[in-house]
Amino acid sequence: MSRRFFVLREPVHGDVYLSKDEGRLLDTREMQRLRGISQLGLAHLVFPGARHSRFEHSIGTLHMTSRLVSSVHRNADLEGGGLRVVSADEERLLRAAALVHDVTHIPFGHNIEDQTGLLPRHDSPDRFRDMLSPDGELGKELQAQGLLDGVLAILGAGAEPAAPFLSQMISDTICSDLMDYLRRDAWYTGLDLRYDDRIADYFKIDEATGRLFVDCEKQGLLREDIVSEILRMLQARYYFSERVYYHHAKIAAGAMVSRAVEIALLEGWIQPADLYDKTDEGLLLALRAHAQQRSGEAAGTAGLLLDRLAARRLLKRVSVFPYADNRDVQAALLERFFSPKAADSRRAWEREREDEFAERFGRRETVLLYCPSRRMQLKEVGTLVRFPGEDELHPLSRFRDQLPRIADLEESYLRLWKVYALTTAIDPEERVFLQSRIRASLPDAHDAYRITH
Repeated sequence: MSRRFFVLREPVHGDVYLSKDEGRLLDTREMQRLRGISQLGLAHLVFPGARHSRFEHSIGTLHMTSRLVSSVHRNADLEGGGLRVVSADEERLLRAAALVHDVTHIPFGHNIEDQTGLLPRHDSPDRFRDMLSPDGELGKELQAQGLLDGVLAILGAGAEPAAPFLSQMISDTICSDLMDYLRRDAWYTGLDLRYDDRIADYFKIDEATGRLFVDCEKQGLLREDIVSEILRMLQARYYFSERVYYHHAKIAAGAMVSRAVEIALLEGWIQPADLYDKTDEGLLLALRAHAQQRSGEAAGTAGLLLDRLAARRLLKRVSVFPYADNRDVQAALLERFFSPKAADSRRAWEREREDEFAERFGRRETVLLYCPSRRMQLKEVGTLVRFPGEDELHPLSRFRDQLPRIADLEESYLRLWKVYALTTAIDPEERVFLQSRIRASLPDAHDAYRITH
């Protein structure tokens, strides 16, 4: 008898079991491309081991999805009434959705999508429908397995899923996606930041509503240990954000790639659709080829940024506008420079600073205004919980008055928000001049950065 499954050995979870049908999904061109899409973008320039890809993460998300399903079954068996289990067909659908949930990512996508304003987010319904079209290998295979419509529904690109937990397990609050990438990012960055695996054991599905939740009540009392495990995971997510996801050198590198892509899009060298089948390295090679084949200021700027990136000569900070000092003007800054229609305003502002620099020093240097995330939001605190004294399920954030640690964590996330002004200029005196012009152009914003010689 032929085996119906096979085993993959990977460093984070050990042996991961996949069915032959899931193996056929993995072997499609669209999924294999994810081997060339780094999970952490350019973080390897700061943490050399951070070379893991979205391919491994996809397999890990499938594994953690099955772990959640097993926990739901065990809790339903132990407690009986009021809880439901996941059917075999639902689990098959969940595992397939978990496996393909990142297939729409483009190279350095978070940098490019958040910065340029020229591209929709990777997880938009249209992107999923295009990537999973039956015209492609992956969509054709999903359709052949009878899973395509259900997977699109789970990923928010089709009809509503049959039950809310189908989407919650993969892409909502604390979920299999987060559980994998936190552990995986820790492994490859070498950071000793962990959460307890036991958190997966606390999940249940409410039979009446089909919603996934964590039960924080036992015999009328609050399970403090469960709440602590939830918050411990969220704290791990915050520490990674602080130390890795928003590390200033990673941000500078991402800004450089983002600007090179923006130039290529504006100049017509590439079209948005050209990014969807590229790997990280493939995109950098294509951008370099376009810059070398052309002359003019745009090609010179793109080529310079790519050359500096290859040599790890990253842009220097000139000004930094943190949330703590700019609460009152954050909304105005976002609207003026980083809203979806504000790209022209941002580019005009950058050009004015470059002109001022050229007038003073007789040469041009590139200036970038960069915001790695439009808003810092702790959406994970939206995890649904059952609390003592409550008849309904509510997001954990509802109980921030009883749990001050939630408010502290939310405030910490807000403090990560910053707007950066970056430049190719290296000399401290030149950057001091540029900083003075930036501050004059944004008189209502507070620049907290001090340039040292």
